[in-house]
Amino acid sequence: MPGLDAINKGITILVVDDYALTRDMIRSILKQLGFQNVFAVEDGKKALERMNSETIDLIICDWNMPLLSGIDVLRAMRADEKLKDIPFVMLTAEAYKENVVEAVKSGVTEYVSKPFTAQVLADKIASALSRK
Repeated sequence: MPGLDAINKGITILVVDDYALTRDMIRSILKQLGFQNVFAVEDGKKALERMNSETIDLIICDWNMPLLSGIDVLRAMRADEKLKDIPFVMLTAEAYKENVVEAVKSGVTEYVSKPFTAQVLADKIASALSRK
């Protein structure tokens, strides 16, 4: 699997998490990894609106959020012809086996359990983008 060195750092990444501190932390990690186009929204509804109005190359999304959960965002994306191929990294504090199975069945690209390190996130991003 190619590492992040082989990945275009000019891609557009959308971070979706209802917790501002988590959004800021992920954006900071992504900037340190060299990604320049990183945007963030606080809920799944806004994420889908953003994806329908501009080109997004990777989604990093929390599972538990108000309005529209991460799994709901994933299902909506996979059902949409325009969004179905965007790599999706699911973040969750819930490490239940059923959740992982549900995410895989719904088409998740990678799955990250919280808390995570910058290296784990970098590895999952590299893996997700290499599958595209």
